[in-house]
This record gives sequence, C-alpha cells and structure tokens, in this order.
Amino acid sequence: MTTTMYTVTVPDRGPAEVTVAAHGDGQPILLLHGGAGPQSVDRFAQALARREHARVIAPAHPGFRGTPRPEWLDSIPVLARLYRALLDQLDLTDVTVVGNSIGGWITAELALLGSHRIRSIVLVDAVGIDVADQPIADVFSLPKGQLAERSYHDPARFRIDVTRLSEAQRAAMEASIASNFAALRIYGGSMMDPTLRRRLSAITLPTLIVWGDSDRISTPDYGRAYAAAIPGARFELLADTGHLPQVENPEALLTLVWNFAVTNAANKPGGACDGESP
Repeated sequence: MTTTMYTVTVPDRGPAEVTVAAHGDGQPILLLHGGAGPQSVDRFAQALARREHARVIAPAHPGFRGTPRPEWLDSIPVLARLYRALLDQLDLTDVTVVGNSIGGWITAELALLGSHRIRSIVLVDAVGIDVADQPIADVFSLPKGQLAERSYHDPARFRIDVTRLSEAQRAAMEASIASNFAALRIYGGSMMDPTLRRRLSAITLPTLIVWGDSDRISTPDYGRAYAAAIPGARFELLADTGHLPQVENPEALLTLVWNFAVTNAANKPGGACDGESP
C-alpha cells in the first residue's frame, strides 16, 4: 500500500488536498467510503488488491480522519466533481467506481457528471434518494450505541470494548469519530437530495446495487427503489448483512464487485465491452 497526498483542482472552485491510499495493480477500482470513514474500507481495499489483479484507489473524503477540507467543498455533488478531477489527474481509464453509503451517493452523482474514464459503478447500501415510505435513519440523533445496532446484522461482533483501550487510543478514536461526523453533516445533511431519484434515469453506465438484508440505516426496500430508478441496474441482496457489507460480509461483496468489474471491463478476456461510457 502507498498513501499519497494529491492537490486536486475543481474547475470554478479551487484546489483541495486529497489523501489517497493505493493498493495493488491492474483493473482500476475507485473505492469511496461512507460516513464510517476511510477505516471502514481499508481492509476491503487490501483484500481486493491482494486477491485479484486490481488497483484499488481509496481516497479519504476531505474532512474525514482529520484531513483538511476547504470551505467550498461542502456537498456531495462537489465531491463528485473532485473525484472526476482526481481520475483525470491520475489518468485512469476503464474504472469501476464502488461506493458505500454516502460513497454510493457520490458514485451516483459521479456517474451523472459523465466521464469517459468510468466503465461501471457499484452502489453499496447507498443513501441520497428520497423514498417516502422508507426514510433514512437520522444518524445524528440516534442514541449512543444505536448506530451500530442499525448498521450491523450482528453488532456484537463489531462492538469495541473501550475499557481495553489506553487513554491515548480512546482520545484518538473519539477525535476521529468527531471529525468524521462533522464532515458527514456538512456533506450529507439530511442524507438525501429530493432531486436525485428522478435524475438517476440519466445514468447509462452498467450499474450494480448491493444491499445488506439487515440494513436499518437505509432498508432493502430503499435499495430496490434505488435500483428501479437506474435503467438496467442489477440488484443483489446479501444475507445476514447490514449497512457495511465490506466490513460484515467482505467475501461476498468482493466476489460481486470483482465479477461485475471484469464483466464490464473494456479489455476483458474474450473481447471488448460494447459502447463507451458518456
């Protein structure tokens, strides 16, 4: 793994520093984390690069994990523009973009921007759309402990015993959580854009929607509504899995992501993918 700080300029906005962890070499995959922060995709990125011939690019959204965030970088659509500029700067092509939670929302907005560098997208327990009878959980007002209860099929497996941490470790963990939540509130707000659902019909990229059947942040029916809004999208439900499949069910998610990426790759064995992304 290598970690690099890039200065990425968004036209009409300005420059922003983006910390990017890169793993492996091969088929490029841009992996976008959700509100749980970049640590929620670290192990998945490493496993994907280790198991497959993949180059996994995993940025930390500015403001998360204590990284700097310019004031103008204050919404999901602007984050999408930042990552389109990052793909241009890295000169990547044939990219599969994978996003979890708000990372999925960023992925959807990135697909709507249009880029010849992107070949396919995978939305994993995404947020961002308005579904009247399936409201997204208000993560900012949930009582302490309820976020994990709603995020995992088996929350006991992922509960941290803070009594076993040193004072310095507890302080570092609390600081990271605080910075992540502050950035999440700025970017995500109510966790949805009332215009997004109707705009999704303009996506022409091959799209895979993956959902945990035990997700109580954004429910499986919310995920089905997401899939129904994107022409030709495929929906996959993972058993015994919550809002963070890359943490709770990484093997199943890895298989789905890799098979989808390879199937839609321009230079896949046996021939090229028809057409170009917009």
